[in-house]
Amino acid sequence: MALLSVLTPVLAVVLCLVIGFMLVSSRETETTSTDPGKTEGAKKADFRPWVDQDLQDDTEITAKEDEDGDWADSHEEEDLLHVPYSPPRYPEETMLQRSKDLYTLMNQRRSVRFISPEPVPREVIDNVICTAGTAPSGAHTEPWTFVVVSDPDTKHRIRQIVEEEEEVNYRQRMGDKWVNDLAKLKTNWIKDYLDVAPYLVLVFKQSYGILPNGKKRTHYYNEISVSISCGILLAALQNVGLNTVTSTPLNCGPQLRILLKRPANEKLLMLLPVGYPASDATVPDLKRKPLDDIMVHI
Repeated sequence: MALLSVLTPVLAVVLCLVIGFMLVSSRETETTSTDPGKTEGAKKADFRPWVDQDLQDDTEITAKEDEDGDWADSHEEEDLLHVPYSPPRYPEETMLQRSKDLYTLMNQRRSVRFISPEPVPREVIDNVICTAGTAPSGAHTEPWTFVVVSDPDTKHRIRQIVEEEEEVNYRQRMGDKWVNDLAKLKTNWIKDYLDVAPYLVLVFKQSYGILPNGKKRTHYYNEISVSISCGILLAALQNVGLNTVTSTPLNCGPQLRILLKRPANEKLLMLLPVGYPASDATVPDLKRKPLDDIMVHI
């Protein structure tokens, strides 16, 4: 009994040391896994291919007012005027027909990797981008920047950066399962369309805004907002008979941001080559899920 009373404090100390060691080890592991600078030497199994290191930031509320930088307060902005809103209202028959027409149009949309170099009117692209800019956004911050590239030299430099990183993605980061799943689509790291397409549209999300007075503005739900605008952009392109393929080149963001002289608050979310389909373009014969598989009506 006396021996047990002596050992109990010792056991308690040992237990505390073990728990403390486990907590420190887990914290170091977490820090290493989220630090982009430490992933270069990581083993192949450590990569999470669905995570772009450049996008690993707070995408819902990025502003931390108590940290570095001068953040604007909401009360500094003027009151917003509210005006009457009376959109057109259609008869039920017209609504039904319009819904069918839009579905028919959008159901023809495909990811096209064979794009014609044929010129596209610049004004059409401008209107398409304006349409994408009608998307809703958190607190109406409109946290998107659409960089439209038509200069051949810049397009070629973009291709070089993307192909260099994409080869690493296919050979190392993505893993065998992802590469095998893409095999049926016949995709690889060679991106001819980045040179050929008359326009490249690079969509950047603004993780925070910068006001004219230099203060930073919180951009709420910025990644979700920009993703919605990308969906509208795809619909607008389909509406005018242009094609694209949604490209999300992993870990190209920092280099492309520097090349295009974009500020540090912007992160590359999507890269879209835009143009008419090539005369010999082909697409996979894919089928879409029926309504019962994608909708639950309660």
